[in-house]
Amino acid sequence: MATIPQLLFFFFILINSIPISSFSCPLHQKQALLNIKSNFTTFFNVTDSNYYYTFESWSPDSDCCSWDLVGCSETRTVTLLDFSDIIHSYIYDNPTSVFFDIFTPLFHIRSLEILVLSQNRFVGEIPGVGFGNLTKLEHLDLSSNNFNGSIPYQIFGLTNLRYLHMGYNSFEGNLGPELGKLQNLEWLYLVGNSLTGNIPQEIGNLKGLERVDFSNNFFSCGIPDSIGNMKDLEYVDFSRNSFSMEIPSAIGTLPKIYRLALNNNQFTGQVPSWIQNLSRLKFLSLNYNNLTGEIPTSIFNITTLTSFYIGGKGSKLIWNNKAKIVPKANLVAIFMASCGISGQIPEWISSNTGLSYLDLSGNKLEGPFPNWLAEMNLDTIILSDNKLNGSIPHLLFGAGKDLRILHLSWNNFSGELPENIGNATRMEYLMLSGNNFSGQIPMSMSNMYNLKILDLSVNKFSGHDFPDLSNATSLIYLDVSNNEFSGKIPTTFSSTIEFLYLGGNEFSGHLTWNLTKFVSLQHLDLHDNNITGYFQDFLPQSPYLRVLVLRNNSFEGFIPTTISNFSNLQILDLSGNNLSGSIPLEITNLTNMIEAPVHMSTSGFLYTNFFNSDGSKMSFHIEDLIVNWKNNFQGLSSHSLDMYCLLDLSNNKISGEIPASLGNLKSLKVLNISNNNISGHIPMSFGNLKGMESLDLSHNKISGSIPKSLEKLDGLGVLDVSNNRLTGKIPSGGHMSTLNEFKYFANNNGLCGMLINITCPEDIPPPLEGREEDEDEENLSWIFWVGTWIGFPIGFFSSILIMGYFLHFLLLFKVW
Repeated sequence: MATIPQLLFFFFILINSIPISSFSCPLHQKQALLNIKSNFTTFFNVTDSNYYYTFESWSPDSDCCSWDLVGCSETRTVTLLDFSDIIHSYIYDNPTSVFFDIFTPLFHIRSLEILVLSQNRFVGEIPGVGFGNLTKLEHLDLSSNNFNGSIPYQIFGLTNLRYLHMGYNSFEGNLGPELGKLQNLEWLYLVGNSLTGNIPQEIGNLKGLERVDFSNNFFSCGIPDSIGNMKDLEYVDFSRNSFSMEIPSAIGTLPKIYRLALNNNQFTGQVPSWIQNLSRLKFLSLNYNNLTGEIPTSIFNITTLTSFYIGGKGSKLIWNNKAKIVPKANLVAIFMASCGISGQIPEWISSNTGLSYLDLSGNKLEGPFPNWLAEMNLDTIILSDNKLNGSIPHLLFGAGKDLRILHLSWNNFSGELPENIGNATRMEYLMLSGNNFSGQIPMSMSNMYNLKILDLSVNKFSGHDFPDLSNATSLIYLDVSNNEFSGKIPTTFSSTIEFLYLGGNEFSGHLTWNLTKFVSLQHLDLHDNNITGYFQDFLPQSPYLRVLVLRNNSFEGFIPTTISNFSNLQILDLSGNNLSGSIPLEITNLTNMIEAPVHMSTSGFLYTNFFNSDGSKMSFHIEDLIVNWKNNFQGLSSHSLDMYCLLDLSNNKISGEIPASLGNLKSLKVLNISNNNISGHIPMSFGNLKGMESLDLSHNKISGSIPKSLEKLDGLGVLDVSNNRLTGKIPSGGHMSTLNEFKYFANNNGLCGMLINITCPEDIPPPLEGREEDEDEENLSWIFWVGTWIGFPIGFFSSILIMGYFLHFLLLFKVW
């Protein structure tokens, strides 16, 4: 007979073997989650976890509270769903848009308190009605997607929300007064959208808010004074908007604030004096605004301050160079660009022993690079656009230094680079352009394997040996143009290089085959050297090539038909060489010259990816690309090269006729084929070059007339057809009537027209003699008609008198 303990044991086993609903998630919630899984499986139709999360643990036979990405309360209801990065956008390249529809089943789970959908590829608008059902939500994260449209008003009805992150999407429209309903909100992130208008006064109702980030939007007007009601605010970032007016003094009453970022706006007035009252302030950025007046030195009395950003290019702020600064804080970051600082680099900076970031660019600094600064261990030093001189101290590159960014461009530094520069193995961005550095580049630079950007342009560097940078596998940008280098073209770079500028030196000889290994090249500029060889044998192999400048070298050969392989080419400058043959028809297949890219993924993308010590982006000025534009050499901004398309084949020995299909290159802004041996006619199709600003066909053997179709080119500023064999009338309609430079039509003996004050035969009036005969005939005709009108009445009345006389005579005769 079983004992009582045994019976209890079997009873316990029996009870645990029977499923009880209170020990598992509700059936309708499980079904909703299984529907989400089914939607994913149907939509993506793949099982590879490299593409998206496969929900392997989501089995109909198990408790949904045990599934990955799911969290439940003590009562087994679903309260948490974390769907962050379940579509791996860094791998998944299917262009199919992923809408929110696959998630709509979750709106049946009304017990949700935490919902995270960040870092996916979702597009379209979010369904406001569905979110209105989730009234228990406390934490909602929709960040880092591609959602668009306005933020649904139902979101602002979720009054239990404490955390709301909708940043890094494409939301647009205004924020309405309903924002004030979220009175339990503690964190609010709307960063990185396209929101406009002003911030409503009702934001002051969010008295428990601790963090607010509205940066990188299009908000305008001023910051409402009601911000002063939010006494718990610690983190305020309104940077990179269009805020104007003065910075409200209400911010000065926020006792807990430690981060205040107002940079890159249009704030006016002076730097507020109340800033010194923010006793917990650690981070302050006011740079790139329209602030005026003197920079208050009292800011340096804030003992908690670690990062200070003020000024910036175009700043109207004034620095008191006579002020004696004794900082009470130990600053980590100092940004005081374009603040009118003169004299030597201020020595008070040396008291900040923990300094990591220093930017004093665009000031009026003079004197040498101070040894005390060289001895400090900084991450970033930016002193560009000043008047500093002397050599760079070797102390700057001592072993164990953390120096990552050194930007000394556009000063008066001279001498050779220190041989120990290679000790700076952490260096990523080294920019020394526009100085007077000379001598060879130290071979120790081969040790700088972390380099990403190296700019030594516009100096007096010489020699024919170049450090081996093939181990710098992150090197993307290299510019040593406009120096005095000689010998063969260096090719000891990593195959990852994308921007290579070697022009304006004394390089000579053939290009080696190694140049073809740079399969990632986007820009290659070798202008003004003495490079020889056959052009058709040299072409690099990169399909990404967008800029190829070989101007003023000694290339021979011809333009091969394979030029059409470079469909991304936007700037092709082969001028000033010895190329022969004809212009190949295949050159008209260059896709980016036919239709300019609609995106702006220019070389500029590279230079805005530098980060400050606080994680914010910064940008450096990169030398413009020098091209022959409208018969003048000028710079095209490297940050907006998508705006330009140029084809320059001038000053060669090219012959044959102009392909009519060149008229397909509708995005061309400059076409220069002058100073060649080109014959034939100007194609009528040139009237299709709607983007054309400068067309130079001069110094050739072109005959025929100038097509009237050129009248349609409204943007044409220069049309040079001089020194050819053109004939006929110059079109004068449309925009052509503004092109009145006689020199651009000179030495074409058969041309005529109003633009050059030569009357065309068809416009010459009839000869003068013929006109006199006509006048005589007109006079005779006039006399004839006058005589007729006078003679007729006289003759009429004379006839009556004569007839009357004869009648009277006859009557007398009858009487007798």
